[in-house]
Amino acid sequence: MTTEARTRQRPSVGRRAAGRPWYGGAKGRLVLTTGVLLTLGTLLALLFPASARWSFSAATLVGVWPLAVKAARGAARGSPFTINTLITLAALGAVAIGEAAEGAIVVFLFAIGELLESVAAGRARSSIRELARLAPSNALLIEEGGTIREVGAASLEAGQLVQVRPGARIPADGRVVEGDSAIDESAVTGESIARSKGAGEQVFAGSISTDGTLIVRVEQPPSQSAIARIIQLVEEAESHKAPVRRFIDSFSRVYTPVAMLLAALVATMPPLLAGASLEAWVYRGLAILLIACPCALVLSVPAAITSAISAGARAGLLLKGGAALEAIGTVVTVAFDKTGTITSNALQVTDVIPLRGDAEEVVALAAAVESFSSHPLAAAISRRAAGLELPLASAGRAIAGQAASAIVNGQNYSVGSPRYASHTSPMGTQVELAIERLEEEGKTVVVLLEEHTPRGILAVRDEPRPEASEVISRLRKMGVATVMLTGDNSRTAASVADRLRLEVRAELLPEEKLRAIEVLARRGPVAMVGDGINDAPALARANVGIAIGAGTDVALESADAALLREGIGGVPDLFRLSRATMRNIRQNIGFALGLKALFLVTTLLGITGLWPAILADTGATVLVTSNALRLLRFDFGDRT
Repeated sequence: MTTEARTRQRPSVGRRAAGRPWYGGAKGRLVLTTGVLLTLGTLLALLFPASARWSFSAATLVGVWPLAVKAARGAARGSPFTINTLITLAALGAVAIGEAAEGAIVVFLFAIGELLESVAAGRARSSIRELARLAPSNALLIEEGGTIREVGAASLEAGQLVQVRPGARIPADGRVVEGDSAIDESAVTGESIARSKGAGEQVFAGSISTDGTLIVRVEQPPSQSAIARIIQLVEEAESHKAPVRRFIDSFSRVYTPVAMLLAALVATMPPLLAGASLEAWVYRGLAILLIACPCALVLSVPAAITSAISAGARAGLLLKGGAALEAIGTVVTVAFDKTGTITSNALQVTDVIPLRGDAEEVVALAAAVESFSSHPLAAAISRRAAGLELPLASAGRAIAGQAASAIVNGQNYSVGSPRYASHTSPMGTQVELAIERLEEEGKTVVVLLEEHTPRGILAVRDEPRPEASEVISRLRKMGVATVMLTGDNSRTAASVADRLRLEVRAELLPEEKLRAIEVLARRGPVAMVGDGINDAPALARANVGIAIGAGTDVALESADAALLREGIGGVPDLFRLSRATMRNIRQNIGFALGLKALFLVTTLLGITGLWPAILADTGATVLVTSNALRLLRFDFGDRT
C-alpha cells in the first residue's frame, strides 16, 4: 500500500496534525498583512506627515477588505449582524471622521484576536492530534506457515495475526493469542501504570508491549481502533453545543443589532437634539461599536469546552460534546449498575474454612478438581490457588448443576453445592451454620468432599472494585447522592451496598431500571453509570449516561460519556472537570461583559476613546483565551 493510500485511511485529525504554522493560515496572513500595512503607514506618516491620513486610510481599507467580504457573505446568508459587520463599520467610520490611524489599529488588533481564537482551538486539540501518530505505520504480519512479513498497519484486517516485540507499539485493537507482557496503555486510557496482559485479554492500538513478545489477533482495522474513535468523538464534540454556548449564540444575534442601534443613537441624537459636536459624538459612536464587538464573549465558551474535552480525552475520559460536559456538573444523583460496574464481574474466593487440614490444602484440592471446568466458579478457585502446587487430578467430570468431581491422589473428590453435599452425607450443625452465615452475606458457597466426607468450605462472591468505596466517598463529598440499581437478588445486592454505604434497589428488570431512573430524576438531574450493553435503556433515559467498557463500540455509542480507564475511578473526575469548566466559562463571561460595561460608561462620559476600547477588547480576548487554555493542564490527580 502506498504512503498516499495509508494517509487517506488515517483519521482526519491526523491529517491536520501536520498542518501549517500559525502564519500559514488565512488568519495568520491577515495579521501579517495588516501589521505590515500599519507599519508602512506609520513610517510614511513620520517621513511625510501630510500623507499620514492617506497612508493609514490605505492600510485600513486593505486590512478591512477581507472582513467586509465576510460581512457581505453573512448578510447574504441572512446573518447581517456579525462581528465582521461591526468591525467593518467601525474601521470605515474611523476613516470617514479622519481617524484612519485608529481604524488601522482596529483592523490589526481584531486580526490578532481572531488569530488567538484559532491558536486556542489548535492548542486544545494538539494533544488529541498526537494520538493519530501513536499507532505505528507498520506491523509484523504472521502469514500462513508462520512466516513474518512487515506490512503497512493500515492494511490490517480483522482476524489476522500480528507479532508485537518488546518496546513496540501494538498496531491495531485486538486480543492476545500468545505471550505475556506489561502493556503501557497510557495513550488510550490515561492509566499511567502498565498492566500485565496475557492470552485472551484485549489490547489497544498505540499501546506499548514493554517487556514481552505478543501474538495479537486483530479485531478492528486501524481505521476503527479505539484511538480513531477517540479522535472522531473529539472532532464531533463541537456539533453538540452546550446549553450555555447556545445561549451565547442566541444572545449575540440579539446583542449585535442592539449594539449597532445604540452606537447610531449615540452618534446622531446629541448633535440633532442638543446641537452637540457631530464629530465628537460620531467618534463616541464608533467607540461604542468597538466596545460592542463580542470577541471575548463569543470565544469564552468554545475555547473552554474544547480545552476540557481534550484534557478529558488525554486522561481516558471521553465526552460527546459540550452539552454532556455541562450536564454532568448539574447532576445530583448517580445511579450505578452493580455487576461489571460497582463490581468487577469476576468471582473471587472470599472465605476458606478447612474442616480437615489447612486452608491452602483445601484450596489446592478444590482447584485440582475444578481444573477440568471452565465455570466462573472454577476460574475463581483457580485464581485463588495461583502460586500453590496442585496435586495431579484425573477423570474429571461435571455433575450438571450440582458439582464437579475428579480423582486426586487415588481418592474421589468433588466440589459441589451445599445441597449436593447434604444429599451425599450429613454435614453437622456447625458446618450448616457456617454455610448459612456465608449465604446471608450474599456469597455463593461450595463444599469440598473427599469421598462423602466434607474437607472444607469455600465461599465466592463478585466483590466491589477496589476503587468503589473511594469513588462513592468522593461523590458524597461533592454533594452527589449515589444509588445502586441491579437485577441481582436482594441479599447479594444488599451485602455489596452495605459495605459501600449505598442506597440499593435490587431485582430490577431492564424496564424497571428505566422507571427507577425516571423516579430519581424527580429529585434533579441524574447520571447512570453502566457497562453500555444491558444498561442501554437506563443510560439513554438518564440526563447523563456514563459508560464503562474500555472503549467498546456500545460504550461509545450508547452514552454521553465513556470511561476508558479500567474501573469507575473516572466518575468523580468527570464531575470535577465539568464543574471546573463551568467555573472557567462563568469567569470568562463575567470578565468579558464587565469590561465592556465599564468602557461603555467611560466612553459615553467622554473619559475614554477608541484606543482604550480597542486595547481593552483585545486584552479581554487574550485573557479569556489564556484562562480557557488552563483547562488543558487540568490536574486529575487532585482527589479533593
